[in-house]
Amino acid sequence: MRLIMMVIICALCANLSCQEMRQEVPTVGEFVKIYDPSIDEDTAWYINDHCFIYGDDQKWHMFGITHEEPFDPLNEIHFAHATADSLTQKNWEKQPFAMTADSTRMERHLWAPYIIQHDGTYYMYYCAGDQDHTNYRMHLATSTDLWNWKRHEGNPLFRDGYDARDPYILNHEGKWIMYYTANDNPSGGHHIVAYRTSDDLLHWSDRSIAYQDSVSGTWGGPCESPFVQKKDDKFYLFLSLRSTYSLTEVIASENPYHWKIQDKVFGYDAHASEVVQDLDNKWYVSHCGWAQGGLYLAPLKWNDGDD
Repeated sequence: MRLIMMVIICALCANLSCQEMRQEVPTVGEFVKIYDPSIDEDTAWYINDHCFIYGDDQKWHMFGITHEEPFDPLNEIHFAHATADSLTQKNWEKQPFAMTADSTRMERHLWAPYIIQHDGTYYMYYCAGDQDHTNYRMHLATSTDLWNWKRHEGNPLFRDGYDARDPYILNHEGKWIMYYTANDNPSGGHHIVAYRTSDDLLHWSDRSIAYQDSVSGTWGGPCESPFVQKKDDKFYLFLSLRSTYSLTEVIASENPYHWKIQDKVFGYDAHASEVVQDLDNKWYVSHCGWAQGGLYLAPLKWNDGDD
């Protein structure tokens, strides 16, 4: 009888452990369109890599790649700008272009802005491209109000390839980390998420590799739009294009400088997905891209007891 009870208790504990493990897997809800870049245009337009930031003007701001359909990445020369009073409101207000590529500053195009605020200044990092895809330029512009942008006189911050792009900035233990998409061989090796570190947001270290995929190539690849979100004691790396255009996969690590595909946690249907936390502490992920009809948000549940 005692043996039977022990077996039952062990089975219940094992079942509870499995349930707890399942509960710890994050989930994504239904996507809802919040912005249509085709508003006030004669033709359809798209939004691609983008970012969100809440400004001192108490408005949400979105900046991102935009262009007329169909997709034409090497001629994406404008950054879209839209604003809203609340993150989840529908029909964000379309604003004039935030920036347009300046050929006198060696900007072939404008890709994938990411913005942070530090000491009263907004820093926008973005890819400016180059005729040489193995030697792409990473640029910086700054603003005090999110409306007027001034290019950094020291551009480019650095060069890398193949098509080094899609910067994301994380502050960790007093150090700034910039993650971005590149290749282990700039002429076309394994697709990677590279990173560099900085103490002042202006001068960046030599690059290291945070994640290396098994796939090799040049244009595109499975390390698009890297986004790192720290949650509790883990760092979640969000990646696009690992298999299909509208799929984001998420890898977990306790080390913000290293991820392995074996530690993939979950995935969901979205392209160039960003993670954003609202003022009420609720979490969301975004979706956009070529021929996707605009920009979308969906609730993100971490399922860790904090939701």
